[in-house]
Amino acid sequence: MKQARIIGTGHYVPENVVKNADLEKLMDTNDAWIQERTGIKERRHIVPGGEDTTSTMGAKAARMAIQNAGIAVDDIDFIVFATLSPDYYFPGPGVMLQQQLGFREEIGALDVRNQCSGFIYSLSIADQFIKTGMYKTVLVVGSEVHSGGLDMTTRGRGVSVIFGDGAGAVVMQATEEQGRGVLSTHLHSEGQHAEELALIAPATTDWIPNYIERNDPEDIRYYPYMNGNFVFKNAVMRFQQVIGEALTANAYSADQIDMLIPHQANLRISQFIQKQMNLPDDRVFNNIQRYGNTTAASIPLALSEAVQEGKVKEGDLICLAAFGSGFTWASALIRW
Repeated sequence: MKQARIIGTGHYVPENVVKNADLEKLMDTNDAWIQERTGIKERRHIVPGGEDTTSTMGAKAARMAIQNAGIAVDDIDFIVFATLSPDYYFPGPGVMLQQQLGFREEIGALDVRNQCSGFIYSLSIADQFIKTGMYKTVLVVGSEVHSGGLDMTTRGRGVSVIFGDGAGAVVMQATEEQGRGVLSTHLHSEGQHAEELALIAPATTDWIPNYIERNDPEDIRYYPYMNGNFVFKNAVMRFQQVIGEALTANAYSADQIDMLIPHQANLRISQFIQKQMNLPDDRVFNNIQRYGNTTAASIPLALSEAVQEGKVKEGDLICLAAFGSGFTWASALIRW
């Protein structure tokens, strides 16, 4: 059976830097409060009306990944695009990316809506397509624009200080070399907690005209909601479980991981997992301090930076892990 190997990585973030001090002008918060609870110092937000959107940022990350892979756009057979913040309600950004990259062939594009776990879910889909021989080369993208949908007031500070905009991408390609590339992926969900981290409206049960007619400024269902403590407790538990599942499935132990790249949800979560696994600082990659939580983009963005900085090398054992809305959680073990 063929293996799926990552042959190129790429990322993109908007130029507009939003520091914690900038948020102090919008809400009752401060740098110390944000850093203590999340580890975040700054994040990137798109400029309203500018050229950056979920699909265009994804395209920029994809171009970098394709260039780093040393292939041409038309070598790609399929696109998987993960996001919770598409340019439009429909169609999804996958087809927009296909158009923006200028493919000659009318290749398929699949959109994945698994929020913070979206990239690993997408990676798993691409892995299966490649292993079964359906496609040889697959582009996997995660991109998010959170900034336009956040409650940038004191009422929304518990969520709004966390999230940033950005994109990441990888090119995956078939290889005959066994024990190389994606070794396994592990996907889970627990829908009973769906509304503990959610954006409830707009929805087909309560569409835009109803919202406009009510004109209720206190209707906060149109902003993200997070039960922070509950999410944190579940995240640290599921992260450990799904990382352990990947290691057990491949007969490895935690001390054999060369680099753990967790979803950048909260630096305190990453630090807790690192301590539980007894991993040194140089074996865990975090960039949430500079970008905040970019949801489906966070893992490919972090992976791309880690590769760019020489912290991921050929032959390394890489573990990716995520937890988020749904609840969903996932992991992937990769021999680089």
